[in-house]
This record gives sequence, structure tokens and C-alpha cells, in this order.
Amino acid sequence: MSPLNTSENRFSYAVLTMSDKGSRGERVDESGAMLQELLTRKGYHLRAYRMVPDQIGAITHTLIQWVDEEQIDLILTTGGTGVSPTDVTPEAMRLILDKEIPGMGEAMRAASLLKTPHAILSRAMAGIRKKSLIINLPGSTRAARENIEFLLPALPHALDKIQGGTSDCANLRS
Repeated sequence: MSPLNTSENRFSYAVLTMSDKGSRGERVDESGAMLQELLTRKGYHLRAYRMVPDQIGAITHTLIQWVDEEQIDLILTTGGTGVSPTDVTPEAMRLILDKEIPGMGEAMRAASLLKTPHAILSRAMAGIRKKSLIINLPGSTRAARENIEFLLPALPHALDKIQGGTSDCANLRS
């Protein structure tokens, strides 16, 4: 059930999962499914979902298409943010971003660090391409949920500002 009068319900979103095994049909994409369920429940409108292998070209091609052609407001990626040799999501992001938002990556790592020392290995990041916000989340369903739930309260304001909104950040405190 989506909220009736929230700013979230005007924003579209997409989920991109990076997984070699998943793209070959050898693994179920639980983190991508969880993100779709959570964002839809929050009132965001799903426009696209795709699973690609951990390859820079496949990642950049999809992100550029979703931003430049489909003009999706929010893109969540899951997977490829660690230190394994195949983890290339941050490298792909750096090729296509107009602006990085370091605070989002830092906040996700800080929140995760309260739960596991392995959070220091995360290279998750967020940034802007044109009028779209792209956020990289871990591939683990639990870590992806914890990270996106930490960012959710800031997303409507961030998306509004990225799209040219003029609301004052200081007036958001209750």
C-alpha cells in the first residue's frame, strides 16, 4: 500500500543488480527483490529492473540508458561494492557521474560499522547524473536493507533538490 500524500509518490526508481551468477541464472536476486518491495511500499514508482554481470560496460550502459533516455529519478544498484576482483561498481559509477555525493557513502559505512567491522571494506557510493540520483548498495540483502533504510528519510529532499527544487534544507527539521 503506498502513502497517499507523500512527496515520494512523485518519484520513479529502478533497481540494477550486479551479479555474475545471477545474470547467468545461477542465483536468485534477493536484494533486488527486497529493494523493489521496500521502495514501492514507500510510494516510489518502479520503472525498470535489470540484472547484469559484474562488468563495467554492462553497468555503465544500463545506467546511462536509464538516466539519459528513460529519465528515471532514483536508481538503486546492489552488488559489486566490495573488494573482490570482480567488484567494479564504483569504477563504473565514476565513469558516468556528474557529481559524487560522498556523505551518502560515508553515512552508509558509518551505520553499517555499528553492526559489523566488515563495513570498512565497502566502496559503496552515491552520485548524480543529470537529474537522477544513483546509490550503490551492498549485494547482501541484509546490508542493502540496512543501508537504504538509513538513507530513506533524506531521499525525497535530495531528489527534489537534484531536480531543481528550491526548498530550504534548514526548514526540514521538526
